[in-house]
Amino acid sequence: MVKVDIIRSIQFKEGMLFGEAEKLVNILIDTIKERLISGEEVLISGFGKFKLKDKDPRPGRNPKSGELYEVEARRVVVFHPSKVWKEEIADN
Repeated sequence: MVKVDIIRSIQFKEGMLFGEAEKLVNILIDTIKERLISGEEVLISGFGKFKLKDKDPRPGRNPKSGELYEVEARRVVVFHPSKVWKEEIADN
């Protein structure tokens, strides 16, 4: 499933125009991104939690040449599904 599939699903379920559903999905995604960038966690009850995690620099190795290099420190988005959703997935 890609973004356009989500938009079409909302469009048909809610009887909306494609543009309205697209705007809704984009607002949701933009809001989540903005909150994460500002350092907040985003909790969607029954679905899960998005948060930023800082990763320390670490040594890496090129698998082809065996050459060592430093993997730079970075921030990554981490998602943890809710307990309710994990149980739904396990039951199906």
